[in-house]
Amino acid sequence: MPDTLRRLAHRIDAATPPDRDRALDALRALAILGVILGHWLVTALVADSGTLHVESPLGHLPELTPVSWVFQTLAVFFLVGGYVAARGHAAARARGERDSRWIAARLRRLFRPVVPLLAVWLVATAGMLAAGVPWQTVHTLGKLVLSPLWFLLVLAALTAATPLVARIHPLWPLAVVVHVDLIRFGFDGSDTLGWLNLPAGWLVPYCLGALVARRGPLAPAASWTLLLGGATATGLLVAFAGYPGSMVGVPGAPVSNLNPPTLAAVTFGLAQCGGALLLLGPLRRVLRRPAAWAAVALLNLCALTVFLWHQTAMIAVTTGGLFVAGLLGHGPLTGLHTVPDDPTWILARLGWLPLFAGALLLCLAAFHTYERATRTRGRKPAPRVSAPSGSAPTVPAPRRHSGTPTAARNG
Repeated sequence: MPDTLRRLAHRIDAATPPDRDRALDALRALAILGVILGHWLVTALVADSGTLHVESPLGHLPELTPVSWVFQTLAVFFLVGGYVAARGHAAARARGERDSRWIAARLRRLFRPVVPLLAVWLVATAGMLAAGVPWQTVHTLGKLVLSPLWFLLVLAALTAATPLVARIHPLWPLAVVVHVDLIRFGFDGSDTLGWLNLPAGWLVPYCLGALVARRGPLAPAASWTLLLGGATATGLLVAFAGYPGSMVGVPGAPVSNLNPPTLAAVTFGLAQCGGALLLLGPLRRVLRRPAAWAAVALLNLCALTVFLWHQTAMIAVTTGGLFVAGLLGHGPLTGLHTVPDDPTWILARLGWLPLFAGALLLCLAAFHTYERATRTRGRKPAPRVSAPSGSAPTVPAPRRHSGTPTAARNG
């Protein structure tokens, strides 16, 4: 590591409160990377007859289904979110802060970085329509950008409900999911009933995180039970109860495990939570190294911005590549504009990932200040870690969690 980066890493390490649980930040970072890579690998914008539409390699290559098990990491988000929210709410009550003020502060931190995304895409949509871009393409791109926002809406609802749900045992929302799926799939109930699982399904890991915050770490045996029991239950549901094997949505599939969440998605999430809790110890040891901790801390400082703009980065590279290919007289580029129906597409897609990452870094440079403002507004100036002269701009030192799973703090 160059001396400049080494000194920066040591300064970030020295500025970190000694009671901070760095492993929580690492779990969040892993979950963020899982979501981003998952979207980039299983979402194909296919150029066809002058329009763009979405297809998934999972629909053409079902043998890739295990990829969805690796990159579907939302339960870890909600686990950490529940832990942090419960700790943050308890601390707020201890210092006499009203629930309404605590909730409002956290909702501002969640939604303020969304404003520039919506503004940019409002302008982009108007520009595309004025330029005569087909409505199907405009709709496809807009849906790709806006669909991840459901996560923030659910998280916002759970955050607002934290004073009411922080002490609910995770078995209660799990029971709701079981009964909803039993009626929906076992007795041909209305599909509309499944939307009850949207809050109930994600309440399971959220309440589990709150339980850990309230009672302390789970015993290793309990974590192993979650991991193995959840994995076994998920396997049985997929093998014998007709649930899809993919843990992400597949265009054209009759049932999705995520839209709304099914019992299989919840049991899979419990397995992930068990594995995440077992990783806490090893992660704490790894993150004693300043370089490892600096990487995690810096990602957490801009986690929400990365989450919000990663689809835009992919779209920018895809549409830009289509434009350049047209100028040069080439057809659709493999792995970028073609149907994902053979292993060649996967190999080509891996080659495009660095360009997606580069575009995301440009988005991050342009818009990360909106996220940083949500952490500093209304607070006393926090310690800052300044890079040595001639290196990267000033970087805020890691601080305590705000209660959201995308803030660079923890309980």
